[in-house]
Order: sequence, then C-alpha cells, then structure tokens
Amino acid sequence: MVRIRVLVVDDHRIFAESLAAALAAEPDVDVSAAGSGPAALRCLERAAAEGRRFDVMLVDADLGCGVPAARPGVSAVRPAAVPVQPVGEDGLVDGISLVTGVRATQPGVRTVVLAEKDDPRRAALALQAGACGWVAKDCSLVRLLTVIRGVLRDETHLPPALLTGVLRELTAARKHRTESERLVESLTPREREVLRCMVAGLGRKAVAERLFLSPHTVRTHMQNVLGKLGVHSTLAAVALARRAGVGPVDLKLAGDVVERGGQLA
Repeated sequence: MVRIRVLVVDDHRIFAESLAAALAAEPDVDVSAAGSGPAALRCLERAAAEGRRFDVMLVDADLGCGVPAARPGVSAVRPAAVPVQPVGEDGLVDGISLVTGVRATQPGVRTVVLAEKDDPRRAALALQAGACGWVAKDCSLVRLLTVIRGVLRDETHLPPALLTGVLRELTAARKHRTESERLVESLTPREREVLRCMVAGLGRKAVAERLFLSPHTVRTHMQNVLGKLGVHSTLAAVALARRAGVGPVDLKLAGDVVERGGQLA
C-alpha cells in the first residue's frame, strides 16, 4: 500500500489535532501537524533531510491572523502519534506566504488551503502562489480525502461556487500584471536595480552603499522610478513591482551592507 504523508498546518491547536487524528485513522495516511508557518517549514526541511518528504500540506488560510493556540501556561492533550509543532519564537508566517515558500523550496509538495469562508480573491491568490486546492474547513472528511488524493494526481480542486469568482480574479490579475510589466520595462537598467533594492526593503543609505552611488543619486533614481511607474510612494512601487514579477535583490551576498527599516517615501 502506497502511503500518503500529510502535514496539517493550523495555529488553532484543537482543530489541527482533531483533523490530524481523523486523517491518521485512514489506513494509507501518515500525518503530522504544525502550529505555525516556521514550525511547518522546519517539519518539511527535517522530513526532506531524512528522505521522507511530505506529499500534501493542508494549510489554514488565516494562519498567523489569529491568536496562536500555543500560549505560555496553556497545555493541550494530543495523540502521541500526531505531534503538533508549537508556534515558533521566530515569528508568524501567513498561509499564502507559506504556500509561496513551500512552492519555491519543495515543489513536490502539493498544498491545499483550508478556509472558514469562500473568498474568490484569496482563493485566486492561493492558486497563484502555488496551491492545488481551496477547501472549506467545514467540509466532510470524505470530501477532504478526495481532494488530497486528487491533488496527488495533479488535479486542482475548488468549490463550484467559487469558480466564476476565481476566474474573474485571475483574469483581472493577468491584466494588471501585463500593465505592470509594461511600466517596469520603461525603467533603465540602473532604475530596475534600485527598484529591486526597494522591493527588498532597503533604505536609501543601504541602496547607495550597495550600488556604490551617492545618497543624492539614489534619491534621484527613486524619484524617477516612482514617476515612471505612476505611483506616489515606495509601498505602491513595491506592490506594482511584485505584480510584474520583480523580485528583491539577494541580501545574502558576501560583503553586502544590509540595512532595513529605511524611511519609505
């Protein structure tokens, strides 16, 4: 029997443990649970290092948006076979960001988003991030198992009521992306470098040191970027850049001066 390895990621401990226990009762399912994005990433990395990668990740759409279940002084009973990794001290990661990260680092893991309500916009964002499905949290176990087995056959699963809305959102996103790409293409190579630094969250001083320019020159480049993109703030420029697929500069290069928290224009 081919076994399916499933990771449940939800910061509501009772829900995570209950779902994990229900899935673990299936004869062909092995399941673990994590209480936060960082804990989930650690689980995935450890499993990959041990040669027992997860097949499917079920992630809460609202991960990190509520109060974490793992709080000091609060204990919870959990089945010994289904350990739940606690919320880590290294911060929270929201559900869509987790999907994006897992898609980039472990593309073989199929991701299904569990949501409390249907939301076409967020479902479209999840699909764009790399999710294979969007499922209501109150669906039946039979339905969820059907989705789990379906995504392993490269199927995409959405509630029928969401299809029209999701298609509309994806079409609109494609239109915005095309326009954003056109605007980014109008930038000079140096301005694109500056834009990538802005996406990385670098302040003017850090950009100047990184590109060996004066702060005054960097300020001029940033003003030119905003003008050509037709926006009035760094935040808006970064949002447009991300829609166009512009990523941040690599902050891990040796010798780089990394300075975050620069004032946003």
